[in-house]
Amino acid sequence: MSQWVYSFGGGKAEGASGMRDLLGGKGANLAEMANLGLPVPPGFTITTEVCTFFYDHGKSYPPDLAAAVEAALVEVGRLTGRSFGDEQNPLLVSVRSGARASMPGMMDTVLNLGLNDVTVLALAKSAGDERFAYDSYRRFIQMYSNVVLGIEHHHFEDILEHYKETKGFILDTDLAAEDWKKIIVDYKAKVEHALGKPFPQDPKEQLWGAIGAVFGSWMTARAISYRRLHDIPASWGTAVNVQAMVFGNMGETSATGVAFTRSPSTGAKELYGEFLINAQGEDVVAGIRTPQNITEAARINAVSDKPSMEVLLPEVFAEFMRTTNLLEKHYRDMQDMEFTVERGKLWMLQTRTGKRTGKAALRIAVEMANEGLITRDEAVSRVDPSSLDQLLHPMIDPEAALTVVAKGLPASPGAACGEIVFNSDEAEQMKTAGRKAILVRIETSPEDINGMHAAEGILTTRGGMTSHAAVVARGMGKPCVSGAGTLRIDYEKGTMTASGKVFKKGDMLTIDGGTGQVIQGAVQMQQPELSGEFGTLMQWADSVRRMGVRANAETPADARAARKFGAEGIGLSRTEHMFFAPERVVAVREMILADDEAGRRAALAKLLPMQRSDFAELFEIMAGLPVTIRLLDPPLHEFLPKTDAEIAEVAADLGISPDKLTRRANELHEFNPMLGFRGCRLAIAFPEIAEMQARAIFEGALEAQKRTGELTKPEIMVPLIATKAEFDIVKASIDKMAEAVRQETGQSVPYIVGTMIELPRACLRAGEIAETAEFFSFGTNDLTQTALGISRDDAGSFLGAYTAKGILPADPFVTIDQEGVGELVKIGIERGRKTRPDIKLGICGEHGGDPASIAFCEKVGLTYVSCSPFRVPIARLAAAQATLRLKAEGLA
Repeated sequence: MSQWVYSFGGGKAEGASGMRDLLGGKGANLAEMANLGLPVPPGFTITTEVCTFFYDHGKSYPPDLAAAVEAALVEVGRLTGRSFGDEQNPLLVSVRSGARASMPGMMDTVLNLGLNDVTVLALAKSAGDERFAYDSYRRFIQMYSNVVLGIEHHHFEDILEHYKETKGFILDTDLAAEDWKKIIVDYKAKVEHALGKPFPQDPKEQLWGAIGAVFGSWMTARAISYRRLHDIPASWGTAVNVQAMVFGNMGETSATGVAFTRSPSTGAKELYGEFLINAQGEDVVAGIRTPQNITEAARINAVSDKPSMEVLLPEVFAEFMRTTNLLEKHYRDMQDMEFTVERGKLWMLQTRTGKRTGKAALRIAVEMANEGLITRDEAVSRVDPSSLDQLLHPMIDPEAALTVVAKGLPASPGAACGEIVFNSDEAEQMKTAGRKAILVRIETSPEDINGMHAAEGILTTRGGMTSHAAVVARGMGKPCVSGAGTLRIDYEKGTMTASGKVFKKGDMLTIDGGTGQVIQGAVQMQQPELSGEFGTLMQWADSVRRMGVRANAETPADARAARKFGAEGIGLSRTEHMFFAPERVVAVREMILADDEAGRRAALAKLLPMQRSDFAELFEIMAGLPVTIRLLDPPLHEFLPKTDAEIAEVAADLGISPDKLTRRANELHEFNPMLGFRGCRLAIAFPEIAEMQARAIFEGALEAQKRTGELTKPEIMVPLIATKAEFDIVKASIDKMAEAVRQETGQSVPYIVGTMIELPRACLRAGEIAETAEFFSFGTNDLTQTALGISRDDAGSFLGAYTAKGILPADPFVTIDQEGVGELVKIGIERGRKTRPDIKLGICGEHGGDPASIAFCEKVGLTYVSCSPFRVPIARLAAAQATLRLKAEGLA
């Protein structure tokens, strides 16, 4: 028989931190804290296997679960001296979710469960505080009605706000016991009106309702969206944690809070968090009351006039500091903790590895390695490569003139500008239309997850540094300013008022998540300096990784950025990108429109000096590093005008008739250009194109040598090869030009010629192609298109459905399809190496910057990956992690 329930408390636990898959993150860590002897309210965890059973059996439970839950409740009662459902001495519990991966704000929670019209009297008597008891009861009714009974939260908030207005109250803490009693009557009336039956009074009915709601929340739209965005499988399920209640709302010596052992925004080694006196946990993250700082140093830094926990509750603070230090050393990572103080007694409710910004992740990893808490290899493995993206985006230029209209809390660093939108749907519409949005909300909730993902940044008027908006934004790497309380938002009118100015939807706004500033209009940005911890971690990563990392670059700006980010050469220079400048495209069009070879060569002669100059500059920037140059690849029609007006204008410029231009455009028109007259087929039909490009490459290398003293060894890549015969014909043209340049200059340029493998046939015939090709670069963009029969330009209409239904595990243009395209790559590698053991093997599609695809490239033994310049640091770190992973598995 399966064990469905695991108990913890009283200094021991049936589970441990290594049982995360079964107990979920929260349950495993509660068990671990209990085993460490920390003050954890006793409770039990219903395993993730029950969640799987629940969905596999029509939302029903294993037949022996009820007895296991009953036994666990009895044990919690023994440890607390209370009994669940007892009218004189009731045990009250919280019911919380706990997936193995942290999903902040996505899953449902119920507190104070077990309260009813009778047990509330017993609670008031035992606590000696009637106000506290009825405050707890109204919270329970509100939360249970929302989470379990499906009555929206705002109905209860409206009742409360109306009552406060009529009585002239401002804060919830202003209400006395008699006030809460009256509000409870209205709350229960709202429930009965909405459901046609009274609010449930039976504690056991309440408990099973809450357990079902937590399991049910695993499949809510917001949870599904979060899992999709964070690649969390639905099959993992969630556990349910049932725990004895401890109360932070029992007066001025009680409190509740959230804290991190280090700053999740900057990574600084300092306790970072907030708390509220006389409150329950949801008050801290909901933003209804302004939280207070835990440490005195943080209070002074925040210029807050509200006392810190260090001053208000010094003994509790001292114990909390000891606990946080113990937890960080035990878990060897920054911890995110929830705690409650009940009448001067500290209780730990949760610890987990804290979510952090990319900047904080770097600093924490490097500093922990330097402190000897973790190894350097562990530091390299700790940082999510994709999170580095946060560090590679613009920040506000310090010299820029700013019109600051409001200031909030710097909840997630980085700057963003965009058009104001007031809801998630608008943010998604903006992104679809290719426009940037700033999502402006009073406060965010889990339902906003898609809009937060679509927006450039998030701005809220409520909430602290640990609010929903702050936590989710940091996890996504989005800039966020929270708690900008001077802003006034009117959803109905679609306006935001700040500093006396009224902003409407569509107005430009800039937010700075590092300073908390809200700025009118779009502001000048600048690139961040990549030094300090970034440089240190990259150095450690480079010392570990096996694969090289190059960049895709054809402009001087891209090449310089690539070197700045640590690229070890250029893995793909797309020469056609050099042809679209206005002064060049004229010569290209002349070449296309020429009636014979002589006319084409005359036009190409105009392009030669331009190409030579381009290559010379690339070789100069990349002095001493390899540069892979792809010969002309796209179909020729792409260079011709499309509309009648454009045709007339171009014909006039070229001195030809519009009819001739139209006729030539029609001749070149293809039904599927991706599979048509392009790549090596151009060089075979018009060898003079490849000859011009090859001459420009060799002459450019000699020109660069004069400036740098180093002679670059170009790697010339022939695109779209399907047969060895095609490659050999184009290679002969390149070799002929190399010899011509040698005879003309008296200097030889060392070079190699290889091919881009982007057709399934090329993978299958790689052995014979490698007889003459000296390197392969897998063009996985086109290989994915040709292997799957999917056009990446048109796949957006159905790929979402494919990934949602599990037909494909991920977008194959983002993460390589290992089972199909990956199998072709492996075949190409094995057959190519069999013929030429020392063949150089790379990848230059978009997959070259995707961490999951890079791990695959390491596994199959590629020589290097090549990606866009701004993804080079991501690739360097991902390649190092892939090496470490294979070593750990004994495969390297």
